[in-house]
Amino acid sequence: MQLDTALTAVRRTVAPYGYPVRVVLAIVASMVGNAALLAIALALSVAPGFMALAYPPVLFLTVVGAAGAALVYWVLTTRVENPDRTFKRIVVAVLALSFIPDFGLLVADEAATLAGVIVLMLMHVVVAVACVALLPAGQIVPSPEPEAESEPR
Repeated sequence: MQLDTALTAVRRTVAPYGYPVRVVLAIVASMVGNAALLAIALALSVAPGFMALAYPPVLFLTVVGAAGAALVYWVLTTRVENPDRTFKRIVVAVLALSFIPDFGLLVADEAATLAGVIVLMLMHVVVAVACVALLPAGQIVPSPEPEAESEPR
């Protein structure tokens, strides 16, 4: 329930802005989140020599992922009755599928460690959360207005 409340608060804040602004916000939030996660991983040396944990590929693929999600949401708004619900379902499915290549890195890249792959998976989650929180304007429930005291008749 807390997540729904936080999500509603975020959406209420960004809803008045147009879709292009929300796309930029989702991309920037994804980049900042993943850059912070990468900085922590590098400081802890979770996978020295693992080229997937470097700023250029992480930031590039973060932008590609968030922009792809933005494109998917935009298409849904033009073709689906309830794009927000459909978008969340697609994000969950794509997020689960996005972990498969990460597991493959454990076999294909000798510099990959389990901790390094887990960091990559968390980066996918960062992009998914940013996009679900910021892209849809959703059916925003207006802020409750204080009830006026009724006057005696």
